[in-house]
Amino acid sequence: MILDLFAGPGGWSHALAVLGARDVGLEWDTWACKTRAAAGQLTLQTDVAVYPTAPFVGRVSGLIASPPCQAWSMAGKRLGLLDQPLVHQAVADLARGRDTRQSLLASCKDPRSLLAAEPMRYLHALHTAGQPEWVAMEEVPDVLPLWRQYAAILRGWDFSVWTGLLNAADFGVPQTRKRAILLASRVRTAEPPAPTHARIAEPESLFGAGRARWVSMAQALGWGATDRPTPTVCAGGGPGGGPEPFPSGARKTLTDARDRGTWTPHPPGTPPQPRTRATADGNPTRPQEQGSGPAQPAGAGPAWVWSLRSNSQANATTRPATDPAGTLFFGHRANECLWVASPAAPGPAAGGKGEAPVPDPIRITAREAGLLQTFPGTYPWAGNKGQQFGQIGNAVPPLLAGHLLAPHLQVPLDPDDFSLAA
Repeated sequence: MILDLFAGPGGWSHALAVLGARDVGLEWDTWACKTRAAAGQLTLQTDVAVYPTAPFVGRVSGLIASPPCQAWSMAGKRLGLLDQPLVHQAVADLARGRDTRQSLLASCKDPRSLLAAEPMRYLHALHTAGQPEWVAMEEVPDVLPLWRQYAAILRGWDFSVWTGLLNAADFGVPQTRKRAILLASRVRTAEPPAPTHARIAEPESLFGAGRARWVSMAQALGWGATDRPTPTVCAGGGPGGGPEPFPSGARKTLTDARDRGTWTPHPPGTPPQPRTRATADGNPTRPQEQGSGPAQPAGAGPAWVWSLRSNSQANATTRPATDPAGTLFFGHRANECLWVASPAAPGPAAGGKGEAPVPDPIRITAREAGLLQTFPGTYPWAGNKGQQFGQIGNAVPPLLAGHLLAPHLQVPLDPDDFSLAA
């Protein structure tokens, strides 16, 4: 089997399905498990840190691990960096068959930090049976030193190993999401996949195949393909106005105050549209084509270009829809990513006498966020808004996962199989 630790809502699993394989996922979060079940993925709902390794010994060909990143992510307090020496100690001990996790956990400032050491517990147990054949692991960039420690241990177990940072946009993901990657194999030379995309398109030459331009948000969302009616607006919060949880990955349930904002869903394949506004001549705004956002009719005032603000922090990345998104992550609010409008051309400030006001910011939908992670538009996200966005932000982009897994499975990868707007 292929064993997927911290399987989440199925980023790795969906990639495997596209490549003609499947995994058994271990996942703690109830709503991620519901999503996986709806997607037809095999799942054991359990805490990876306590599940026994014995049932897998002698049965695993590939091991996948994407430990929860909240302790290390720039979106949080990054206490994992303070706990890093303890995590390194846990990995070293587990590689020698010594389980010191309980004593080290007591000293951790964030209990989730030590989850990054869990893959070594499974690897050590499997190594006794000469398995697995290959390993693929992914985390936020700050975990790269830990992956290098794993690499040194795996090389001592006769693995070929590569570690490094990859940008998801270089592989056709409409998001400049950088991740620390570890690839290891007992039967082939471990190496990173060849990038297929670049910031600026590169033509084919004598030195190799060319690379397409990075995929933009507009391309991924299919903007410009359909009419765009004004979306409806309803109250925020979960079903019935319930609380919104933190993303999964902790050892206990974490909840926070409900989202008191408004929720603005969009029809499939459509860009955001401002709430009903009239231009100076009384006509409603109309969208431009190809994802550039809503525009005014000729002579009715400024046209608007839409950009995505990736989170609620002061230094949040803001990108026009004609570029890839920044890294998507979601904190304690259900949804912190906003589409924001700006004039299409420089000129007098909008909103003056006789001019159309600037459209209100509009929240990204779960479907849009999933598409920017390269999940299909029909992916069956379970839970309320907070639960869905938590799953999406924590997931591995399936298209990136496909590039990482295809060499291990010895099958060709066709990016067209990862149809973004399906």
